[in-house]
Amino acid sequence: MRYSLLTISLLILFACRHEPLPTVDAVDLERYAGKWYEIGSIPTRFQKGCRCTTAEYSLTDKNYVKVTNRCRREGEWDTAEGKAFVQKGSNNAKLKVQFFWPFKGKYWILALADDYSYAMVGHPNRDYLWILSREPQLPDAALRELLARAESLGFDTSRITYTEQEAC
Repeated sequence: MRYSLLTISLLILFACRHEPLPTVDAVDLERYAGKWYEIGSIPTRFQKGCRCTTAEYSLTDKNYVKVTNRCRREGEWDTAEGKAFVQKGSNNAKLKVQFFWPFKGKYWILALADDYSYAMVGHPNRDYLWILSREPQLPDAALRELLARAESLGFDTSRITYTEQEAC
């Protein structure tokens, strides 16, 4: 009985750790497609040592979005290709990205400029976050706005690593 109460208490505590992570209302995948520069991120272990990081999204006729991530690591270009699948009922704001079968990671679009010039993407557990821009540099005002939004959503912005985009 004690273990059951402890388990239930821990589950409730964990569930209350964060509010559900809100996404943007809708994403036009045709406008979202194309090249994005990573401005900063709470990176995955696969990004260790990367600079000049970009992501390119292209629509396919096969019910997924092709994803090509590129970065420069130790002087060499490193490329990873994957597939992104739209989560039903999300208006294209929630995707599941697969680089290694059968694993899929959650890719939720949390902020998006009206003109699709910048975006912020994260994982609902708040362990990963990416700030993206159509240009290698993001205006300071937009970056401050995205950082404030990330913090308000419960991301630890002190963990963000800013991506070197110069001399790529």
